[in-house]
Amino acid sequence: MVTLKSKRELEIMRDASRIVGEILQELRPLVQPGITTRELDRIAEEKTLKRGAAPAFKGYRGFPRTLCTSINHEVVHGIPGHRELKEGDIVGLDFGVIYNGYYGDSAITVPVGEISQDLKQLLRVAEECLYLGIDQMVPGNHLSDISRAIQTHAESHGYSLVKEFGGHGIGRRLHEEPMVLNYVVNGRGIKLKPGLVLAVEPMVNLGGDQVRILSDRWTVVTVDGKPSAHFEHTIAITEHGPHILTKVA
Repeated sequence: MVTLKSKRELEIMRDASRIVGEILQELRPLVQPGITTRELDRIAEEKTLKRGAAPAFKGYRGFPRTLCTSINHEVVHGIPGHRELKEGDIVGLDFGVIYNGYYGDSAITVPVGEISQDLKQLLRVAEECLYLGIDQMVPGNHLSDISRAIQTHAESHGYSLVKEFGGHGIGRRLHEEPMVLNYVVNGRGIKLKPGLVLAVEPMVNLGGDQVRILSDRWTVVTVDGKPSAHFEHTIAITEHGPHILTKVA
């Protein structure tokens, strides 16, 4: 069931999402060669608790950490550990909190030191896909308009999109209806209305779209071993268009 949020609910979700956005921005400069993903996770959890929120991912369906950290060919759901980041890597930081009973969720993919031109373009295009999708989040449009904008931009640059995972509704639960695909299938999907809150999250692969899950039962990787980039915002649809709740100045 798709639920529309009240003004009061949107206020709480704005607070939850602001916490997410702020902490991701505070983590970004810490992504340097030599830091471990476990250390990033520890810092994220500490910052979450200091703000009076709770980690959204830790314990969710058994996930053991606060952050998802996905390096290079890891697409999403990477588990933080003792691996040190090295110059030339890219790492996806996917992060969410629960605050006053509501969720916020966002992701960025960050370069580690200096990265190749190919990776710079991958990150740029993947983030552009996110914002082009968000641009379609106006009342009267359909869910497929978001998907089409993302797919068209990614494929115009020769990239592929992960099909097994996508965005989602969000509110009192981390994953609510509807699922937000990053590619177009038959049908237009639901009509977008004010009060609908979605987490839109393109996962853009430098190579093919095939993925598999590692033996840890969480980490999703590209089958061809080529890098993947992931960006996500939590967005509310208003009468005046999209309002990005997880975006901070």
